[in-house]
Amino acid sequence: MVQGAVFLGAFLLFLLEPMAAKELLPVFGGSSAVWMTCLVFFQVTLLAGYLYAHLLARSEAGTTWVYVHWALLVLAMVCAGLWAGGHEAWGSALEHPAAGICSRLAISIGLPFVVLAATSPLLQVWLRRMETGSVPYHLYGLSNVGSMLALALYPSLIEPNLSLRVQRVLWAAGFTAFASLSAWLAMKVATTPHPIHRASVSRDDWTATNESEPAVPAPPARTRLLWLLLPMAGAMQLSAVTEHMTANVAAIPLLWIIPLATYLLTFVIAFQGSRWVPRTPLLGVLAVLLYALGSFLTRPEYRVPVGLSIGLFIAELLAACLVCHTELYRLRPEGAAETTKFYLTIAAGGAAGSFLVGIASPMIFRGNYDLSLTFVATATVVLAVRWRDGWKQQLLWGAVSVALAWFCFTLTARYSQSVLASERNFYGSLRVKSGASVDGDTMRTLMHGSIVHGTQIFSNELMQVPTTYYAPDSGIGLALAACCGERARRIGVVGLGVGTVAAYGREGDSIRFYEINPAVRPLAQNWFTYLRQSKAKLTFSEGDARASLAVEQPQQFDVLAIDAFSGDAIPLHLLTVEAMAIYRHHLAPGGVLAFHISNQYVDLEPELAALADATGMQARRVSSAAVEPSGEFQANWILLTDNPAFFAKPQLEPSLPLKELKGVKAWTDDASSLLGLVRW
Repeated sequence: MVQGAVFLGAFLLFLLEPMAAKELLPVFGGSSAVWMTCLVFFQVTLLAGYLYAHLLARSEAGTTWVYVHWALLVLAMVCAGLWAGGHEAWGSALEHPAAGICSRLAISIGLPFVVLAATSPLLQVWLRRMETGSVPYHLYGLSNVGSMLALALYPSLIEPNLSLRVQRVLWAAGFTAFASLSAWLAMKVATTPHPIHRASVSRDDWTATNESEPAVPAPPARTRLLWLLLPMAGAMQLSAVTEHMTANVAAIPLLWIIPLATYLLTFVIAFQGSRWVPRTPLLGVLAVLLYALGSFLTRPEYRVPVGLSIGLFIAELLAACLVCHTELYRLRPEGAAETTKFYLTIAAGGAAGSFLVGIASPMIFRGNYDLSLTFVATATVVLAVRWRDGWKQQLLWGAVSVALAWFCFTLTARYSQSVLASERNFYGSLRVKSGASVDGDTMRTLMHGSIVHGTQIFSNELMQVPTTYYAPDSGIGLALAACCGERARRIGVVGLGVGTVAAYGREGDSIRFYEINPAVRPLAQNWFTYLRQSKAKLTFSEGDARASLAVEQPQQFDVLAIDAFSGDAIPLHLLTVEAMAIYRHHLAPGGVLAFHISNQYVDLEPELAALADATGMQARRVSSAAVEPSGEFQANWILLTDNPAFFAKPQLEPSLPLKELKGVKAWTDDASSLLGLVRW
């Protein structure tokens, strides 16, 4: 029964994480930073759950603690029921988005999360009170098996087949079953005669010790410190690898789950018995080599298969976390009196590691050096663990630490090479790089991680010529040429970039840009001239585009371009039936929606075909080829309109019908899944 409660609690806990994070999209956008902030919240709330387990386990004999636990379970069930009933989105993505995300999560699912987080350590204490024997550390591994199962089922089975509202209701029902089981176990523990003599327990002990057991000395301060540092290094690895993969390998939400499942797997292996993993420096050295190879192959100048890049970083994460977590298991306390302190310290280390990468690093550094700094920290912690193992280990890990610190320094220098300006905030790391075009002209590029967000060639002929995905023969170029004849146009653009669309502005035109990242506009205005030299009247709206459009008066756009899908995480909330209704509310009669869907990893064309059918609009695809001398990229655009005569215009002759995919349904705010559209 205890094992079942541990498994169910862990399953519900990690099923809750992607569900809660997905609900944040309509307010905070689709940036991978949303998930990173959620990860920090989950780690901190896990710490709160472990603290609750620690305090409850200190209780003396009696049943008072049972009533306290029952009261918390009832309150958590009420919160779960309210959350399952749904609520309106609130909050702001503009000011302090990280604080907004954390406060929203705390109010909606904070208390149920704390109760579930306390399950594994608390039930280990209860089982130890009812039975003699060693501390059941295998339950911690069992809880992580339940967590991994939830992470595997959510994107593959639950999300594609169940709406978000149904997911919440079923989850709340599962939580009610768990709470009932937990309440029953609490009373059983309180009323079962213990094989432990409580008279021997001091008030400072959080749990009893068996008189028949030999006294176990308290762990030294060095060991307690390593209880904190080892999980901190592991959590830093998880956060940094997740961030690096979503920014530089394949920016799709499914990648948020793979590193987390790998991280949990290392706990399963370690806490089922570290004998499975030999205590050898080869594992740590392998992690370093995989990190170096992965960093080299994911540089912008190389194009390697996405599977290879993902595999390298996942293997690196697996090796590095195995080193940390097997050492952590080796340092576990033997006596029961330190068990919840051990888990509490682990949670504190995990919260500290995720906070350093997810919150502190973007505030401290202008560039993204998180993965490099994480490896320096990990190697230094391993050096501290192996310091007493002789001079060979000291020499090896001392040399590795110094080498990684040197690599981090050189990476910083290379990162800054040819960089005119850089900025980092909640939404990512931005750089303006200077280079040369094919013809030798000066060219500036705005980079978001390794994703190009716009370029401009500074020559007399090409200064105001649209580049990258916005060439005259691209979907947006043809739509603007065909929409309005010679009259003034009203144009909307979701995603500013360097303001390339402004180059199409004519006298009398008005162009309104929607940009969620407040750091983009200053860079576009100061280092590129598209905005400054445009003949159109330009206006700007900061914040998530859908949220902004939802509260604005009808803009009467002739063309509304939605360009938010080529880089960063796919913002699903911009591709739903509800979002389409908002866009159409702002279109002039016969207006055109232009979706930029150039993406190496996700094929959005079938989904837009489904949305066109659901909304009664006509849709065509326009694909344009790359032209290197003028800085034009290969681009795919989908054009949708209510005007049946639009696609008959000669400018739209290159357009093609959309391909449809069996089983793809029009997404709604309550039901959406990317799984079927990923280019595996």
